[in-house]
Parts: sequence; structure tokens; C-alpha cells
Amino acid sequence: MDEMNARLQVDAELVGSYAAAHDDYLAARAALGIDVPEVEGITAGGMPDRVKCLHSLAAHSLAAGPGVNPLGDEAVEAIGQWWMAGRCE
Repeated sequence: MDEMNARLQVDAELVGSYAAAHDDYLAARAALGIDVPEVEGITAGGMPDRVKCLHSLAAHSLAAGPGVNPLGDEAVEAIGQWWMAGRCE
């Protein structure tokens, strides 16, 4: 998360893509007709300014599909396909 936050301070393209992911999240929630004033304008994982919850960003990437949330996509890639290694015991 520290590395991702540092990149958000210097990479204008990443900043723009991450802000677009924030907008996508808001639009998807609005499309569901969910109106909760307490979370109006708030998304997940620290979007759009910082990274604070990788699991939230990964969840957004899995729900929205690849290419929507760049930092969520990185989190999903870092997880790898751990479930393919066999049964959890």
C-alpha cells in the first residue's frame, strides 16, 4: 500500500485511472438504486486519493472486471491463483 500511495503522488496517469475507478464505483452503486446519504460520494479502499484497503480494491476489480481499477487489478494479480494449489486444510 505504501508503494501504491507513493505512486499516486507522482504518476498523473495512475491518478486519472484511479479517479475513473472511483467514478465507476459510484456509478455502479447508483445504478443499483442504493441511496445511503452517509456514504454519498464515498467508495472503497481509499479511492480516489489513497490506498488503504487492498481487499476492497481487489473486490472492485473482480466485480467490475479488469481494466477498471488499476490498483485493484494489481492487488488481484499479486494474489495469484492461490485456490489452484489444492484444497485448503
